[in-house]
Formats: sequence, C-alpha cells, structure tokens
Amino acid sequence: MAPTDNPPETFGIDYAPAPESTAVVDIADSYGHFINGDFVEPSSGATFPTVNPATETHLADIADGSAEDVDRAVTAARAAFEGPWGQMPGSERGKYLFRIARQLQERSREFAVLETMDGGKPITESRDLDLPMSAAWFFYYAGWADKLEYAFPNRTMAPHGVAGQIVPWNFPLMMAAWKLAPALAAGNTVVLKPAETTPLTALLLADVLQDIDLPPGVVNIVTGAGATGAALVSHPGIDKLAFTGSTDVGKAIQRIASTRRIPLTLELGGKAAHIVFEDSAVDQAVEGVVTGIYSNQGHVCCAGSRLLVEESIADQFVERLRRRVSTLRLGDPLDKNTDVGAINSADQLQRITDMVATGVSEGADLFQPEVDLPDKGYWFPPTVFTGVQQSHTVAREEIFGPVLTVQTFRTAEEAVEKANNTPYGLSAGIWTEKGSKILWMAEKLRAGVVWANTYNRFDPASPFGGYKESGFGREGGLHGLSPYLRERTGGTRGGA
Repeated sequence: MAPTDNPPETFGIDYAPAPESTAVVDIADSYGHFINGDFVEPSSGATFPTVNPATETHLADIADGSAEDVDRAVTAARAAFEGPWGQMPGSERGKYLFRIARQLQERSREFAVLETMDGGKPITESRDLDLPMSAAWFFYYAGWADKLEYAFPNRTMAPHGVAGQIVPWNFPLMMAAWKLAPALAAGNTVVLKPAETTPLTALLLADVLQDIDLPPGVVNIVTGAGATGAALVSHPGIDKLAFTGSTDVGKAIQRIASTRRIPLTLELGGKAAHIVFEDSAVDQAVEGVVTGIYSNQGHVCCAGSRLLVEESIADQFVERLRRRVSTLRLGDPLDKNTDVGAINSADQLQRITDMVATGVSEGADLFQPEVDLPDKGYWFPPTVFTGVQQSHTVAREEIFGPVLTVQTFRTAEEAVEKANNTPYGLSAGIWTEKGSKILWMAEKLRAGVVWANTYNRFDPASPFGGYKESGFGREGGLHGLSPYLRERTGGTRGGA
C-alpha cells in the first residue's frame, strides 16, 4: 500500500544556539613530526597551514614531511620492532592498547572539539561516533594481542615488521584507530601519515602515546601532503602498507606495492545504493537515507549516495525526503543543533560544485532547500537530484559531498542490476519488511557491507571493506587483524 502523506505541521519555533566551548582545546602555533617518541622539526624546515573549514581561520602550521623525515621515522620504527616492541609479549602489548583506549575516553571531549574544528563535521558526530568508535577499536584489539594463537589456530603467526599507514581527511582519528589498533596488537610498529587538511587529532594522539609511555619508535607520525605519502609508500623499509582514500591514489599505491611484493590493504571510494521497497517502513527509510548521505556532509566512502526507490511509492517517498531535507540545519559545526557542517576544504567544495553543475547540464532535476550559507567558510547545501539516468555523471562518479541521486525500479531484479551497475562495491542498504527479500538481495548485491533497515552502523568485531574499485582487504574483526600478520613455519607462536 502506498504511504499517505499528512500536511506538515509548523510551530513557528526555532533552536537556540548551543555552541560547544573550544576552551578544552589547546592548539599550538606549530607542530613538528612525531618520531621516536618526540616531536621533531622537519628536515627541510617547510610547513603548511591547517585551517578551520567553517571559518577559514588559521589553526596551526604543520611540518611538511620530506623523504628524509620519512626515512627517520622508518628507521625509528625498525629499531623499536627489532628492540623492545618486537620482544614484548602480547599480554604487555595489549596493556598499551587498553591505555590508549582509556585515554581516548577520558579526553573524548577535547578530541571531539579538535576534530570538528579541523575537519568541519558537526560536533555531535565527532562526539557520538568518531570518539566512541576510536576507543572501541583499541579496546577490541587490545583483547586479541595475547590471543593470536587462538585467533589463528594451528598456525604460527608473526608480525610483518614496519607498517606504513595513510589515512584520509573525512574520519582522521577513527581511521587512524582502525589501522593502528590491529597493527600494534599484531606486534608491528607503524609510520602513520594523516591527511594534510586534518592532521591535528593525529598529533594530539601522539600526546596520548607519550602519556602512556609507549616505547619510542613504536608509532611515528609524519605529516605532509601527497609527496610525503609517496615517500612512505616507496620506502624500502616498509613491510606492510595500508591506505584509505581515493581510488586513483589507491591504484597508484597498488602498482608500487606490487613491484615490491609487499602486502597491501586498500579501502577506497564508493557509490552505495539505498534500495527502498514499497513494503518498507517509509518514515524510517527516509531517516536512514538522510543519515546515509548527509552525515559528515557526505564525506563518507560508504555514503548512500544513490537512492533506488520502488516506482509505486517513488513520488510520495521523494516528497517526504524533500520535506525532511528542508529541515536539516546547516551551520556552525560546533553548535550541537547542526546537522550539516562545513565542506572539508576549498578544493573539495569546488569538486562538489562542478559535479552538481554537470548533473544539471546533463538534464537531472535539482532540489536544494532554501538555506542561508555563512559568509565565511566552505559550505554546500544538501542536494537531491531526481530524473537521473544511469548514464549521468552524478549517478556513476563518487562526489564525496551532500548530494543524493534518485532513480526508480519496478522489480527486485532491476534494483539489483542498477545497484551493481557501478565500478564500486563498498556498501549498500536495503529497506523492506520481508526478511526473505533482505537475504535474497544481500546475496545478489556486489557490496562488501550490506545494511538492512539501517545504515552506517559499525562495530570493531565486524569486518568492513569492499570489492572492485572500492579496494580489497578488511578492517575490523579478525579479518582486520590478519593482514598485519604473516605465517611462518618455525619459532614461537604469536601472542606468547
């Protein structure tokens, strides 16, 4: 039965501002690299600024890493691996991970405010998702550090050595936790490169590592842009690589890793489909679609950026969706009432603007609610495209912004065909009241993660990753631990 719509009620009230205080955060004027347990100046002396995308305010000057800086970090990581960390039993390694997790919980407000200031996402998301998930990842893998022989029975496992890890700007701290926790639990040491636009929470994490007395060199953080990442990927002292970011950069890293024959994990882009059937709980599905695409301004690799809705309810569903989108509050990310924060950078704002212009020029119908964009900062209103064809650029390419495309289908088979008609394969969402339909669809969809009647739900025990151009390998669970281990034929068992 098609849903019935009631006229929207209006009450003539508005939210009072509820800004989060920034007094809890103490940002230094400048930051060096974190190498061998201390902050050090870049060898070249070069720095670059990091800014608040909501205000364009300068936050700090960040060291710009060179090949020499990367070499220093790798050398420190190698010494720690061959020294105290490599000789430490898993039970002791796990204690350090537990300490990191507890510190993240105790300092969660400080981390959340800094994440929002540096990245532009709403404070409610930094506070309620990023920090709890980051702590949970360390707690989870701390428990595995002394149980590797049970995690991989009848096999003798050993760490690779020095892991090079590159994390993106959309979830800076959380992605660092997703990579650091399993690498350290397995006994590796790490050289981490955060994204150049959002380095501050990684550098605050270095402060935590000092507080817990993590042995020098176990985790090293080298900041910089693409050239720094290239130096890390190409360094002969790296034994294992992990990257989360764009598909194009991931392909370049894969070529380098393949020539050196070192293990690699890639978590890349996505173009996920929300599939809504006529028997779904429509209001719940609308909320799920809105959360799936507009959280973190659409800066999410698994964002549900394509809505496939059954033709019989399409008109009513789109009307409810537009009405809900019109209620989203865009503005100060530090305000606890904000739903849509600032775009991460001027470059990303330009890409979103260009992609939306392409969608209009190719014939899609644009809907954007009336919003007052702040004068300063990088902003883009939540956007819905209807009348979208499969050949449209906005239906095929990842936009990485608050832009949703809408298409219709008549049968489940057509929905599967449209959902899989993409070079990506990271995630998908199914909305229906029939469990048998969920199971049938999940089996047919070529996506690494399929959510049913919910979206963007994560757990450290559950593996996350994709197929096709969304990368390979998994993060989370034992699937996320195994890439940081190698099997050997002799020696003591891992986790001793």
